[in-house]
Amino acid sequence: MDGFNNESFNDGPTVVYKKGSFAKGLVCGILASAVVLGSIFTVLTLRLKTDLDNSYTEPVQIADIEDGLVVTQDFAYKTEEINKLIGQVFYFQDNINADNMRENMYAAVLDSLNDPYSTYYTVEEWEEETQDSSGTYYGIGSYVRIDEETQYPILSGVFEGSPASAAGLRDGDIIYEVNGENVGGMTLTDVVALIRGPEGTDVTLTIIRGKENLTITVTRGKVNTISCEYSIQRDNIGYIQLKEFSEVAEGQFKDCLSALKKAKVDGIIIDLRGNGGGNLSTVLGICEELLPKGLITYLEYVDGSRDEYKSSGKHEIDIPLVVLVNGYSASASELMTGALRDHKKATIIGTTTFGKGIAQSLYPFTDGTAVKLTTASYFTPNGECVHGKGITPDIVVEFDSEKYYDADNPVDNQLEYAIDYLLNH
Repeated sequence: MDGFNNESFNDGPTVVYKKGSFAKGLVCGILASAVVLGSIFTVLTLRLKTDLDNSYTEPVQIADIEDGLVVTQDFAYKTEEINKLIGQVFYFQDNINADNMRENMYAAVLDSLNDPYSTYYTVEEWEEETQDSSGTYYGIGSYVRIDEETQYPILSGVFEGSPASAAGLRDGDIIYEVNGENVGGMTLTDVVALIRGPEGTDVTLTIIRGKENLTITVTRGKVNTISCEYSIQRDNIGYIQLKEFSEVAEGQFKDCLSALKKAKVDGIIIDLRGNGGGNLSTVLGICEELLPKGLITYLEYVDGSRDEYKSSGKHEIDIPLVVLVNGYSASASELMTGALRDHKKATIIGTTTFGKGIAQSLYPFTDGTAVKLTTASYFTPNGECVHGKGITPDIVVEFDSEKYYDADNPVDNQLEYAIDYLLNH
């Protein structure tokens, strides 16, 4: 989820898929989110030629940039003159690293767009982004996003049984420092890089929790990502916690839903609180298991064209549904919430969602680097773009953290409200 990139990063993988035609394809990141500490809508991967001469392997129509090309003759001349000056008169010659200079220039081009979701990935960062998607990784086991107001990272989800949970970290904790380094204003990628590390090593986080300042040391460990879990709550109400729309989440969701159907539950609660988003294919697959025939969402591009995604209606659910959301429910979570709301298939309970209604595309280069750009907006079936405003629940229920963290009698008041609602409607 970042500054404001609402991608929710974890210590695990984000996968890029290849699908569709160039004209309509995207590798779309609607949340972020999820390396665990989010999420990427993925449809198409484009690659540049090996010589990186800015010509694509497929024809690409590039919008005109004001004043022509970025790399003009004047730009090239001025860059070369600066380079000469550095080589001739810069005092700290041992500090000169041409590779770092180039990487910083590439990153500066993306930074100049003033879009927190558009970014440049170095080789190391891209490898981290696309690491093995087996669902097992080494880290602390938590989702992290960048808070828009403070520009500091905040924990939007802590895995049960994870090193983060064992150390006492909580959802909503603001990370002020990592190993003594102030992380205010850092990109989400940089923060995640500081938090991750080999199994058995320690990372010390300075946490702001309400009015408290805490220093918590976490020993990094092996974390198995479980994207979806279910249980049967009191009075035969089913509960599915969908933590992220990862590559494996669709299959896990289908298994959870199937188990609850076999148990003949009287209602189902789908918990999207803290879910920062994920793959487009995953959220579409899950919506297919719930929605009637019709539009799930559509993406609109800079040229005014759009891609529509529809449900066949073959698996429309006939069990009463409630969806739980909060301010950390973003991107793909909002897409699913909006679709269920517009089709009147679920009652939405909780607090207003994050408000990320734009999509990103990933463009890997053959030198191992990559670029992510905002390339589309997405809309609910009724034509609403939630970007910047989120989705207001049908019933607003504020989260009571004191009850939730009561050591003697922990109570999730939002979940309890949802159960009571299903029992009485």
